Amino acid sequence: MVDNGLVRAATSESVLVAGGGIGGLAAALALARAGYRVKVLEQSASIGEIGAGIQLGPNAFSALDALGVGERARARAVYTDRLLMMDAVDQSEVANVPVGEGFRRRFGNPYAVSHRADVHLSLVEGVQAHADAIELVTSTRIERVDQDGSGVRAIDQNGAVHCGVALVGCDGVKSAVRSQYVNDPVRVSGHVVYRAVADAHGFPADLKLNAPCLWAGPDCHLVHYPLRGGEQYNVVVTFHSRKAEEWGVTDGSRDEVLTYFTDIGPRPRRLLDMPKSWRRWATADREPIAQWSFGRVTLLGDAAHPMLQYLAQGACMALEDAVTLGEALRQEGRDIGRAFTRYQEARVARTARVVLMTREMGRIYHAKGVERLVRNDLWKDRPAERYYDSLEWLYGWKVESCL
Repeated sequence: MVDNGLVRAATSESVLVAGGGIGGLAAALALARAGYRVKVLEQSASIGEIGAGIQLGPNAFSALDALGVGERARARAVYTDRLLMMDAVDQSEVANVPVGEGFRRRFGNPYAVSHRADVHLSLVEGVQAHADAIELVTSTRIERVDQDGSGVRAIDQNGAVHCGVALVGCDGVKSAVRSQYVNDPVRVSGHVVYRAVADAHGFPADLKLNAPCLWAGPDCHLVHYPLRGGEQYNVVVTFHSRKAEEWGVTDGSRDEVLTYFTDIGPRPRRLLDMPKSWRRWATADREPIAQWSFGRVTLLGDAAHPMLQYLAQGACMALEDAVTLGEALRQEGRDIGRAFTRYQEARVARTARVVLMTREMGRIYHAKGVERLVRNDLWKDRPAERYYDSLEWLYGWKVESCL
């Protein structure tokens, strides 16, 4: 099923998918379920996922169910009791959102945390169940796309040509497909994210909370939550860099991290001692765009709407995209151009809202001075239903109303 070197020609009826991450595999599943053959072109030498923890809102589970892999993802997830926000300075509770029975009743699905690799594996297994329709090809990076009225030709880094009826660019934040059709600049945020996974052994007992816990500090925050049945903990710290950043990922330095968290309390500071190693992300997004479909080519996930991490919705939006794309193709029959336009029209405003609200949540999390006091006062003692009302626009997404 996986071709590790020799590139085989796709049939003329195949839709090409550039990228084999969460968005790419979700797109492949949605296309196969809509009756299309699919060829996934992944630049890495193997189909896999890197990274650490991921948060899955009810909208993500709605999408995973529509893709036929919801139960697989559920079996690998950790179901949390609440979403918790703490003040990292005085260590007081700011917000407490229960995500138990009342939350599930309101949104029809749970809130959970998982390892990115486990979510990806659930999608891989779904793809394997459609082996007759989906082909996976590795070590293949798409660099250019040509198209005419009947199909597309994707040229990879070795000059090989892959032919299909259409192409979906799922090639991430540094998308070559987007670069060709949009060529807009990235917006480097100046915010740096360090991510790590720590073993449960030795993790502070009073921080072993069954919740994604965010410690909000001045120009910084820390997050931790359990993974893999509580055997590990995801640890993420974010700060506003003092220097000009270039978008990218490098090895991290604990010494650098410590210099940015001098004003937080001792309880959250202990998180900085947990990881054995860190990876450092200098983050960026892009300004929302109104067009990401171009004839027989369209974009999906981070290629269409890269966003910062503050609402934990990057992968969730990619899953929604995939389901919506599949529904558009199903409803428009074989008219790919109309389907791609319909998919785009259904997704632009929603994903742009998430991109912009994500930036705003970063500002709120990192509030300092009087603004920090206002934030804490506004959210103090808020009842669960008020939180649910404010989250309805995000978590209330349903497949049946996606178009």
